Amino acid sequence: MIKVLINGCNGKMGQEVAKQIDKTEGFTILEGVDRLDTGDNKFPVYTSYDNITDMPDIIIDFSVPEATFNALEFASKNNIPIVIATTGFSDEQINKIKEYSKNIPIFKSANMSFEINLMAKIVSQMATLINDADIEIVETHHNRKIDAPSGTALLLADSINNALDNKMNYEYNRHAKREKRSKNEIGIHSIRGGNIVGKHTVSFYSDDEYFEITHNVSSRSVFAKGAIKAAEFLVHKAPGLYDMNNLF
Repeated sequence: MIKVLINGCNGKMGQEVAKQIDKTEGFTILEGVDRLDTGDNKFPVYTSYDNITDMPDIIIDFSVPEATFNALEFASKNNIPIVIATTGFSDEQINKIKEYSKNIPIFKSANMSFEINLMAKIVSQMATLINDADIEIVETHHNRKIDAPSGTALLLADSINNALDNKMNYEYNRHAKREKRSKNEIGIHSIRGGNIVGKHTVSFYSDDEYFEITHNVSSRSVFAKGAIKAAEFLVHKAPGLYDMNNLF
């Protein structure tokens, strides 16, 4: 039985992870960590890692960057693997995560959906096949999401950019510019509204035609299931930084 600590257990995704673990054979929730113990959970909830005495087999993290690093410090001290599904990290923070991965196994993905990662592979191939196109990415999420652009939008952009020898620049704000669009840019746009779980569209605009591919998420369960699958993959791995490509 794989014993899980959920970091960010009171959030919507933390609650979804708990729900899916209850349905998954071979997994059990040992405890959770969050800013408050609301008393609404069926498992112990801690507000500080200093108070934890029962060690989990793995941590699943759906939180915010600051809370992720609290979990990473605890995981590193106790040699516990961690699945990071949090987004919004700075470049400096990503480098710190890489440093932690020298000591413990870390699985990190901006999106735990198998199909969105498949989309990333498809759009990277499209970028090399339609190599004169203007590329634009539009991401739409609920009005409570605090980071923009989404980690998934950057995942898609990075996948395209890697396929094009990293020669592309990311443009987030054309409002302040008075110049025509560069061929070496990927426009990235964010929409926030309602209760949209997640929608990402990548468009390739040529002179006489255009091609779009869109991924829609209708339920948060897809991310929770992906995180649990990642946890099952990671729990006995050697230290290192893993991602969805390793699951493929």
